[in-house]
Amino acid sequence: MARIGLSKLSHSYVPDPAAPADWAIKEMDIEWSDGGAYALLGPSGCGKTTLLNIISGLVTPSRGSVLFNGVDVTRLPPEQRNIAQVFQFPVTYDTMSVYANLAFPLRNRGIPDTQVQARVREIADMLELTDQLGRRASGLAADEKQKISMGRGLVRQDVNAMMFDEPLTVIDPHLKWTLRSKLKELHQRVGVTMIYVTHDQTEALTFADQVVVMQDGEVVQIGTPVDLFERPAHTFVGHFIGSPGMNVLPCEIRSGGAFFAGRHIPVDAGIGVPKPGARVELGVRPEFTRFADDGVPVTVIRVADAGRHRIVETRAGDTRINLLVPETAEVPTGDACLAFDPAHTRVYMDGWVSEAA
Repeated sequence: MARIGLSKLSHSYVPDPAAPADWAIKEMDIEWSDGGAYALLGPSGCGKTTLLNIISGLVTPSRGSVLFNGVDVTRLPPEQRNIAQVFQFPVTYDTMSVYANLAFPLRNRGIPDTQVQARVREIADMLELTDQLGRRASGLAADEKQKISMGRGLVRQDVNAMMFDEPLTVIDPHLKWTLRSKLKELHQRVGVTMIYVTHDQTEALTFADQVVVMQDGEVVQIGTPVDLFERPAHTFVGHFIGSPGMNVLPCEIRSGGAFFAGRHIPVDAGIGVPKPGARVELGVRPEFTRFADDGVPVTVIRVADAGRHRIVETRAGDTRINLLVPETAEVPTGDACLAFDPAHTRVYMDGWVSEAA
């Protein structure tokens, strides 16, 4: 296992990068603890896979260093980093049995057969593949093949880290939860450092202890699932995580207070002084928005039933504000008023959460 560090790391596919848009990965410093479970989360094209491939050695960064346990491995090929990588599409040797697939990495390293057999059966038991060991891989379903891909990494006891590049993309929706739960269980049992790339917030938040949220090649926040939901450091995090995402409302700062729709809005922390021309906004999630007798005047536009709660869309002028209402609660029609939980309402300036000096 390894403690993985990225020091002043950046990467461009352009020979002579000049503009910020030329960089697929903008400069970052990250350190992941030995044995942790991490996720790289963001939309397609944000740089997640590029970053994963830099860590694994498939791509050499333009600048900066990759460190395993403090040792610079930036120029080392993948085979010298002792990592395992699981890709979007299951990679199996279809002419081999499940047993032979799992045993391949060990046999390739000259491990004695008695040790190979014991280790393969141990991993097959973890993955619930014991009954399939004698079958050819070609006859298995996609989720079983992906378990083999995972197993080939887990079977090795010298692995520094396991990398997962959107491993559930081709898995049927009803099987994703099962496989994701199995992966979480495996991490807890074997304790190897795992880095999981996905654009799916549910996958990231249910698997990882720490989530790295990326946008346009930049890390915008690193935190626990609770941090990202309750304390988004950037409006992008608020938008991307949550369903529906965080309400972002145009805001004015007057006499040190935040105002929206002409009303003073109490917020969680002190407010910094906006720079001239800065975009100033309020952020509050639908979960922390409620109907009230007095507050921001709105018009109820539509109500969508989401099972245990309803998603209510309202408008204050041209600004849409969503809120979640319990299934049994009454929803007003026409004109209404909204209140925001001050403990979960924050001011953002140019996208970033504002902090008082």
